Amino acid sequence: MTNLTSSLHLFNSFSLSVTAADMEIVTEPSELISAWEKAKKAGLPVLILGEGSNVLFLEDFAGSVLINRIKGIDIQETETSWELHIGAGENWHQLVAWTLSQGIPGLENLALIPGCVGSAPIQNIGAYGIELKNVCAYVDVLALDSGSVLRLSAEKCQFDYRESIFKHQYRNGFAIIAVGLSLKKAWQPVLTYGELSRLDEHSVTAGQIFDAVCAMRRAKLPDPAIEGNAGSFFKNPIISMHQADKLLELYPGAPHYLQPDGNVKLAAGWLIDKCGLKGYRIGGAAVHDRQALVLINQADAVSRDIIELAKYVRNQVAGKFGVWLEPEVRFISSMGEVDAVGVLS
Repeated sequence: MTNLTSSLHLFNSFSLSVTAADMEIVTEPSELISAWEKAKKAGLPVLILGEGSNVLFLEDFAGSVLINRIKGIDIQETETSWELHIGAGENWHQLVAWTLSQGIPGLENLALIPGCVGSAPIQNIGAYGIELKNVCAYVDVLALDSGSVLRLSAEKCQFDYRESIFKHQYRNGFAIIAVGLSLKKAWQPVLTYGELSRLDEHSVTAGQIFDAVCAMRRAKLPDPAIEGNAGSFFKNPIISMHQADKLLELYPGAPHYLQPDGNVKLAAGWLIDKCGLKGYRIGGAAVHDRQALVLINQADAVSRDIIELAKYVRNQVAGKFGVWLEPEVRFISSMGEVDAVGVLS
């Protein structure tokens, strides 16, 4: 366990100058338990972070931040699949690249998603036609008060679009310490989104998909090391078929995707773009000029700049389309996570 200074600048991808009362890097489950007990004895709230790639600090954090760096990758091979057990502190993109280097396909569509493996189940990360739930076998969760480890099957994780049980029942007092993935040897490419649809499904390799996904993401998404951001700020909204029909009468070119339950998913970036908001700025925060779904720290933004910009974007989209966007980014107050929609309402 490593004690750090209290600055969170390097542990939130918005690069906001916020602090914590205490901060430690943990590399073992036992260290998580010790740090948890120490914070509780001191009466401090606790926040467990990976790389801080999907959080917005609203203010300085009044408690202890634990940086999860539990590492390790174990592979068991069966006749039909590769079964991976991965420490929560492993970097997600590096895992994707490593599996391909080992001749193990299946994660290539999820390349360049920022953050750690332990954060992936919380959001049920997804991109280019694949979600974590498609490859997840289980998630190991540490109960910090008792020290017991719970193994939740993918079904028990209650995965949905950017949703899981870890945002609710297992949010406080629990820590994800490992994720199990099952990658099938009977690999089938997923080429349903973007420029991937131009690839030949009969000859394409997982490595070519990986390269294409990386190129697409780099072309349209800003590098957090240069312009602080948390990737997609808002979820793609899902509306009823009736709402969608009315919207498509006015905007027949609007991107839309029919869902298994009969509802329709819209592209939040398209909605924001049609409001003319690319490049729109409040204080040091701005809507990215190439990908409207991304809000950036353009010029030493403070938390309030990003909040006010997100609120403005949300209100503009609602006024034009009658659709209320919900943040994908988690909002963190001085005492812990709060309801993001409530902050912006």
